Amino acid sequence: MKHQVFALLAAVSLSLTGCASLRKPDENHVIDIGSIGIPETTEPPTEPAFQKAKVSIAAVGDNMIHTCVYKTAKEHAPEGTVYDFHYCYKDVENRIAKANIAFINQETLICDGKLELSGTSKKFNSPVELGYDLVNSGFDVFNMANSHVLDEGAEGLEYTLDYWDAIREDNENVTVLGAYRSETDMQNFRVIEKDGLKIGFLGYTLHTREISLPEDSTFIIPYADNEELMQKQIRELKSQTDCVVVSMHWGEEDSHEIEDSERELAQNLINWGADVIIGTGSHTLRSVEYLSRPNGSKGLVFYSLGNFISGQTDNFNLIGGMGEFNVCRDYEGNITIEDVGVTPVITHYDTDMRNVRNYFYDEYTDDLLEEHDLPHTSGGYAKKWNWDVIDEIIEENIPEQFRRNYTANSTIEETETETEEDDDEDETDRDDD
Repeated sequence: MKHQVFALLAAVSLSLTGCASLRKPDENHVIDIGSIGIPETTEPPTEPAFQKAKVSIAAVGDNMIHTCVYKTAKEHAPEGTVYDFHYCYKDVENRIAKANIAFINQETLICDGKLELSGTSKKFNSPVELGYDLVNSGFDVFNMANSHVLDEGAEGLEYTLDYWDAIREDNENVTVLGAYRSETDMQNFRVIEKDGLKIGFLGYTLHTREISLPEDSTFIIPYADNEELMQKQIRELKSQTDCVVVSMHWGEEDSHEIEDSERELAQNLINWGADVIIGTGSHTLRSVEYLSRPNGSKGLVFYSLGNFISGQTDNFNLIGGMGEFNVCRDYEGNITIEDVGVTPVITHYDTDMRNVRNYFYDEYTDDLLEEHDLPHTSGGYAKKWNWDVIDEIIEENIPEQFRRNYTANSTIEETETETEEDDDEDETDRDDD
C-alpha cells in the first residue's frame, strides 16, 4: 500500500514540476492574467502640488483731471448731481471692468470737498464724485505715489486719504497705495487675492515737484531714490505673495525716450523680486519689455502707459495705453506673466476743449479724428492730428508683439515738412502738467 502511495505522489510531483521538459511550449499561446485571478496593481493618481490659476490685470496711466475735464463732468451731470465723470469714461469702461483687477494712477488729489477745486499744472484738486465714478467704471487699485500728491501739502494729503478711507468703507475691494499715514500704514502691504493667487502692490515716485512734507509729519511718500527701502519692501512682499506689481512714477515729461537710469532701476526692481512694473509720469507712451533675472526667470516692465485722460494739447500727450497681462500659476507653482498687450487709448475733445472723453484706438473713428481740436500746442509736429501721426507714435513706442486691438489706419507716409510758422508757434497758453 505504501508503494502505491509513493508512486502516486511521484506522478503528481512530475506533473507539476517536470512537464516543461516533456512538452514543447506553444509560442503563440498568450496568458490572460485576468483569467487566472491575479489582481492588477496600479499606483493611485498623484495630486499636483499646486492648482493652476490665472488672474487678469488691466492698468492705465495718468488720470489728469484738468479744468476742462471736470467742466465736462459738470456739463454732462444729470439733474440732481453736480459732477458726473461717467461721460468721460463711458467708451472705455466695459473693457476695464472685464479685468479681475484694474489699476489706475490717480494723478490728482481729491480733498474731500474741503479745498477749492483746481485743474491746472500748478496744482490739482478734483471733485469728490471722481473717485466714486472711477470705482463704478471698474477700477480697484488707485496709486497716489506721483508728482502731484503734495499739491495741497500735508493738509490736502490728509483730506485725500480721509476721502479714500470713506470710499473703502463702502467698497472693501478698493485698494489705495503710494501715500501713507505712518510707517505702520506703509508696512501694511496692499495685497489682493483672486483665484487663489496673492498679488501685492507697491508704489514709488521720483519726485513731488519739490514740495515736501513738514519734518514733524507722520505721513510718508515713498520716493524712487530710496533704493534701500524699495529693495526691502519688494523682497518682504515677495515672500508673502505670488506676484509683486510695482508702480513707478518716473521719466522725463513729454518724452518717449527711456533714460539709462530708468533701465538700470527697472532691472534692479526685477532682480529684487518685482514681477511687473507699471510706469507712469512722462505723460507719453513708452516701450514694453521683459527683463531677465540671473536665475533665468523674467519680469515685465511697462516704461510708461502715458495719459489715461487729460486736458493736455500736444498730440504725444493724447495717446496713452491700457496695459493688460495675466498672472499665471502652473501645477508646479511657477508664476509667469503672460498674454501681455497694450491697447492704445486716445483722449478726445471738441472745439474749445469741451466734451473731454477717451476712446480705445480700435473704436476711434474718422469723424472723431476730424472733430478733434488741438489748441495751444507747443507747435510744429506736436499740433498735427491725423492717422499717420497717431500710428507713428504707437508703432515707434510699442513693440509689435505687444500691440493689442490695433490695426494701423494710416494709408500714406508723412511727407510734410514743418514750416517756420509751425516751429515758432506760441506755447504760452499750453495747459500741460
